[in-house]
Amino acid sequence: MPELVPRAAARRLHELADHLRVVMVSGPRQAGKTTLLRQYLADAGGGSFRTLDRADTLAAARDDPASFAAFGDPPRVIDEVQLGGDALVRAIKVSVDDDPTPGRFILSGSSRFLTIPTLSESLAGRVAFVDLWPLSLAERTRAGGNPLNWMFADDVPLAESPWTRSQYLDSIVGGGFPEALAITSPLARRAWFDGYLSTVVTRDIRDFATVARGDAVARLVGLIAARAGGTAVLADLAQGADLARDTARSYLSYLDMVYLTMTVPAWSTNLTSRLSKTPKLYPTDSGLAAHLLDVGVDELAEPGHPALGPLLETFVATELLKAIAAADGRFSLSHLRTADRREVDFILEGPRGRIVAVEVKASASPGAAAVKGLRWLRERLGDRLHAGILLHLGHEAASRGDGVYTVPISALWDHAPLPAGSL
Repeated sequence: MPELVPRAAARRLHELADHLRVVMVSGPRQAGKTTLLRQYLADAGGGSFRTLDRADTLAAARDDPASFAAFGDPPRVIDEVQLGGDALVRAIKVSVDDDPTPGRFILSGSSRFLTIPTLSESLAGRVAFVDLWPLSLAERTRAGGNPLNWMFADDVPLAESPWTRSQYLDSIVGGGFPEALAITSPLARRAWFDGYLSTVVTRDIRDFATVARGDAVARLVGLIAARAGGTAVLADLAQGADLARDTARSYLSYLDMVYLTMTVPAWSTNLTSRLSKTPKLYPTDSGLAAHLLDVGVDELAEPGHPALGPLLETFVATELLKAIAAADGRFSLSHLRTADRREVDFILEGPRGRIVAVEVKASASPGAAAVKGLRWLRERLGDRLHAGILLHLGHEAASRGDGVYTVPISALWDHAPLPAGSL
């Protein structure tokens, strides 16, 4: 059995629970929330664990939420708490108001239900959030660091990478869901992802919304996977999924609610009035995206395969998302595109207004043309741009002058190798 992978979110969970009454661990289904919570209880040396995925436990929570919230030794861990609804959340509020001891409740959920204003207001000042995404390569390799640290450091490290193109392709297609990573049979992996999508659509989404076209929900995720890196034009997505625009808009919001997709907004700046305001959308796991596009490592190894660019950009987007979730400081992720088609894949904004621009290229030896967007941005931002970084599939790292660098993608996990036999 594979060794348990230490999660970057564990430290954040422990620290928040030491100081706040309620901590909410949120993220997509099968990202490892239950494992993280059980490990938290083991480290705490006590407490109680209940999951509302069990029918009898859910019935007890809905029938008498006040008694349910009051039962069990603290810390009281309630898994998939969104299934208990408004009444359970309000019962938890009453319980922590009666006893404000930190760490009373550790909750988890596979939807963003606590972002609903009435619920978020009921726990305002009482709850902190921990986002748990599928495994990052920094976690899988046990590298332990956060790439945001070197991206925003005074000097970008320029180490050569031992990673090969085939290793990158394996990681892109593998994704980060722990259970899927442990499956070696291609047939079983396809069945797992099909079952995963079916579960999210038929259970998680239908817990809070009416979905008349479940087939169209999966098709929308597939369209987003195929068009990753391009701006998300609602009319095009609606037409591709054979949906009315209003229906497509609702379904896209549902995908966000259950963490199947991530939104990278357009960068808001006074750089020029001709910036696109349309966001980019990505699936939150490159393995799921590869499944939806029906491509594997062999197909992606073909020179010029059209799916490699979108999947590589999805992979980097999710690695940056996971890094932001694990960071101590506040960071934001956006993209830049102008009306005359100049673009930068990702704009990271960090503490004290520092900006790092990131480009992604599916090349092992990017030339001067590959950094044109970064140089254009440097000319307009000057010292506001801390660094411009082009991430690529090659081995060499280099300074291109004036704060612009080309760096292998494996720098995101300090070029560490995957341990033998690990996930």
